[in-house]
Amino acid sequence: MLKGLYKGLRRDERGITGLETAIILIAFVVVASVFAYTVLSAGIFSSQKGQEAVYSGLSEARATMEIKGSMFAYDPGATGNVTAVSFTLTNAMKGQAIDLTPNTGGNQSVTIISYTDKNQHVSNLVWSVSFIGKHSDDTLLEQDEQAVIMVNLSGLIPSPTIYDIFTIEVKPVTGASLILNRTLPARIDPVMDLH
Repeated sequence: MLKGLYKGLRRDERGITGLETAIILIAFVVVASVFAYTVLSAGIFSSQKGQEAVYSGLSEARATMEIKGSMFAYDPGATGNVTAVSFTLTNAMKGQAIDLTPNTGGNQSVTIISYTDKNQHVSNLVWSVSFIGKHSDDTLLEQDEQAVIMVNLSGLIPSPTIYDIFTIEVKPVTGASLILNRTLPARIDPVMDLH
């Protein structure tokens, strides 16, 4: 019986040849290289997107303003209503210049100043700019410059008065908006420091 089994094993000479092994090995290498290429391409793409996000964020931050000092409110006619506010702006990170072409009523400015209180929202107020200290002869807020912004509130109905809470938002073309929240005191003077 063993002899018959041994003869049966010798006659069945099936097995994997070297050529079949090479084909299987080449298939594994091709699949692995395609997978590696896909992973590398995805990694390069995601790192490029990450780099773009970092540069975009840096550009946005470099075009940001900050308030320097206090905000002042004005009631020159002693009517009990605020007709204007002023504040000083500087370039926050000594970054790119910010266009402060004033809005004198013709909507020609690219920086928009809006006003909001419990009664109203005005999206584009009339405002003017004057530079103090060292500055160039243009309307760009550049490194080491200070710009005094005077916002006209005389057209608001109703005008801000005692205990009113209001928000002034300065929106440049690029960079973050500057939001200024203030509360008016119990008595309206001709000039008030709103801290």
